[in-house]
Amino acid sequence: MNLYEHTIIARQDTSPAEIKQLTEKYSKIVEKNEGEIVKTENWGLLNLSHLIKKNKKGSYIHFKIKAKGSVIGELEKNEALDKKLLRYLTVKVKKFDFEANYFSNKDEKEKKENTKD
Repeated sequence: MNLYEHTIIARQDTSPAEIKQLTEKYSKIVEKNEGEIVKTENWGLLNLSHLIKKNKKGSYIHFKIKAKGSVIGELEKNEALDKKLLRYLTVKVKKFDFEANYFSNKDEKEKKENTKD
């Protein structure tokens, strides 16, 4: 079994309910093909560095997956057909990094600023 980090970017007009459906849909595809979702992170709505299909922002969802390579092929085949997605990226890793929360610092700063007011 290989370890993968997989990120998808959904359109900016995708509702939170649709984001949850996308997460469940792609988790089921991995599990049907004998893979395992180790962790799922919803990074939220973030600015894109450039326009993608006329979108300035996108909703990011990140998966940590333990599976065979064929599972990733099946996952990406389904994502290529999905109109709600802008992009997807899969990276094979040697081990998962569970300690780094890349977007928590921003959230914590916002919470501190809101409590000061």
